[in-house]
Amino acid sequence: MSRTFRVVALFAVMAVASLLALIPGRAVAGQDVLDLWEATAAPPVPEAKAVAVNPATTALLILDIEAATCNVERRPRCLDTVPRIAALAERFRAKGAPVLYSLTRVGSPETVLPPVKAHPGEPFVQSTVDKFLGTKLDDLLKERHVDTVVITGTAAHGAVLHTATGAAQRGYGVVLPVDGLSAESVFIEKAAVWLLLEGPATKGKVSLTRCGQVGWKE
Repeated sequence: MSRTFRVVALFAVMAVASLLALIPGRAVAGQDVLDLWEATAAPPVPEAKAVAVNPATTALLILDIEAATCNVERRPRCLDTVPRIAALAERFRAKGAPVLYSLTRVGSPETVLPPVKAHPGEPFVQSTVDKFLGTKLDDLLKERHVDTVVITGTAAHGAVLHTATGAAQRGYGVVLPVDGLSAESVFIEKAAVWLLLEGPATKGKVSLTRCGQVGWKE
């Protein structure tokens, strides 16, 4: 190979590398996620759309809305979600659609915040972040002929993220009201929503909506 050819080839490689570096969102070789943290633009805002569900086959999950997890000191944004979740639960009950609850490992039905306390006969499961793990949640849903779950609660990056993932992996449709989830910061909430929209287990299986946009199929 001649020296001239090698020089031309080298410049060609350098030119291609330079062009690739200009592609939006493409990481520069040798830079990790922390190097690129501030330079990486946020993805476009996803759209929340109205969702019509079948009350005979859809359940509302209210996850970990307890005094220890939903308070001014720990997650003040959680308190804003409580009236919306409570109103959604009443709409489910009015249609005869099931409402199910989860608790943290140290919670009890008595620690659930009063506006969203369970009605008699509404079941609880108790686990870590994945409310399917080591519980009868899947059985409870199947007994009620549920094929779709509307998931609310806290934390967005804990119980909501992992239970929604578990539901999708088990074949349930997942409806996610973004104004019914919360975390310590908006950034964490955004990250959880984006992971559910783009994660390999949930991509294409999550419908993004708001509590007031959940309606009923005729």
